Amino acid sequence: MKNKKNATEKDKPNKKTVIKTVKMCALIFAGCILYSIGVALFLDPSELASGGATGISIMINYVIKKYTGFDFGTGWLILIINVPLFIVGAIFFGKKFIISSAVATAVSSGMIELWSYTLAPLMPETNNMLIPVIVGGVLYGAGVGFIFKAGSSTGGSDIIIKLLHKRFRHIKPGIISLMIDAVIVGASAFIYKDLEILFYTTLCIFIFSISFDFVLYNTSSAKLVYIITTGDKADAICAHILKDLDIGATLVDGTGAYSKDGRTVILCAIKNHLYPRLIDVIKAEDPAAFTIVSSAKEIYGEGYKTGEDDI
Repeated sequence: MKNKKNATEKDKPNKKTVIKTVKMCALIFAGCILYSIGVALFLDPSELASGGATGISIMINYVIKKYTGFDFGTGWLILIINVPLFIVGAIFFGKKFIISSAVATAVSSGMIELWSYTLAPLMPETNNMLIPVIVGGVLYGAGVGFIFKAGSSTGGSDIIIKLLHKRFRHIKPGIISLMIDAVIVGASAFIYKDLEILFYTTLCIFIFSISFDFVLYNTSSAKLVYIITTGDKADAICAHILKDLDIGATLVDGTGAYSKDGRTVILCAIKNHLYPRLIDVIKAEDPAAFTIVSSAKEIYGEGYKTGEDDI
């Protein structure tokens, strides 16, 4: 009876799991709202085929409207294009990733259609293409960034990128994404036959990338700091690092090549907003400390990215 009770309690989701799930859903929902508004109110009306399945859908819907006069709906096209990709993705990446991505894609596609019929007709007209390029690119990038931050995706080229990156590990996902977007943007030049649109689309993708990276990686961006000091002062510096800055550090014993004196090397990764406080600590405890600082492009571990974040 006791074992049965323990098994039942074990099966219940703990508080941390519930909170994590709620945060994930909130991020995905917020991302869907920003992404759908960016597409429905700015990119689609301005015919900005900004890469990925979204860009392909915008172009296809443009062709359909041009030759038939019928607006099929960019949101529905995004959903249709993603169906076969989700099937392939489920085979290689498992159900959890695909289910969350399918939900994000379905919700954002529905919202695109909703905003297209409700808010888009109320939007004031403008002849300045920079407005949809900048606003649409920022909203689109931020929305996709939030969705990625939650461990999901908007499907489309994201799944293709994951597949290619799995096969060609030496090629960075960003390079693969750039190559795919270059093909889509190149195709838009032939479909729209407008070099001005091509220029604005390229600019929009650039803005999207900045917005996406800011949302996804800004909180993980950090500096790698080597502090070369003496043993007694290393203890004081480490005390501040652990207690006041609440970050970890690694101590390495070293020897001066010229003086042959013993040295302690403190190695720590610190987020950008905490870095000035670390410098103040070093100056206060050991002004003569030799400090090497570099940018840490990617950090995996507690407080930063996990291995699952690397697509």
